[in-house]
Amino acid sequence: MINLEDAVIARLEYYGEHFEILVDPDLASDFKSGKNVKMEDVLAVEEVFKDSKKGDKASEEAMMKAFNTVDPLEAAVTIIKKGHVQLTAQQRKEMQEEKRKLIVATITRESINPQTKLPHPARRIEIAMDECKLHVDPFKSVDEQVKTVMKAIRTKIPIRFEKVNVAIKIPGDFTGKVYGVIPTFGKIRKEEWQQDGSWVAVVEIPGGMQDSFYEKLSELTRGEVETKLIK
Repeated sequence: MINLEDAVIARLEYYGEHFEILVDPDLASDFKSGKNVKMEDVLAVEEVFKDSKKGDKASEEAMMKAFNTVDPLEAAVTIIKKGHVQLTAQQRKEMQEEKRKLIVATITRESINPQTKLPHPARRIEIAMDECKLHVDPFKSVDEQVKTVMKAIRTKIPIRFEKVNVAIKIPGDFTGKVYGVIPTFGKIRKEEWQQDGSWVAVVEIPGGMQDSFYEKLSELTRGEVETKLIK
């Protein structure tokens, strides 16, 4: 059980009532994400408050109305799952860094430089974000923030989301392996079997995945793949 000095507040507005509990920030985060954590270990004190700073406990009437129980351990489950748990400075920083990585990865995978039709390196995206002084919100979705980031960094680098079509020719000995990984990159738009047993196809992929696509094909075919970007 965490010391009161190190605990943070988890809050929930529920059935017109305000509830607070004092929790271990790390264990509460683990519990909320579905990890197997005992509620006895999460709580700093087994009480549900109306105002934890004043020490005002939630009334039994309010507890029954909201949770159908007066057991603080049972009520705490709902408060943590449905409510808001304060973050420590370190937790917020880690969440921001992780969300930033996901945003950069998404933009790198989906976008290209329209002048060259080639993907931007992740580092170039990161530098553009820094130059725009963009703030990453740890609670907003990646998709929502990608739109904001793309709009901003267009003032720094030529970039846009675009699909590209790549023509490939795979020797017959490797078609099974290649066919199985295509869905992880994109969609087959056209395909044809050649008389020599080779497989020819046009695959549509996100522009930023070109390098990884070529590398994977080369790996699976031991370098015996032919590719051409269709412009």
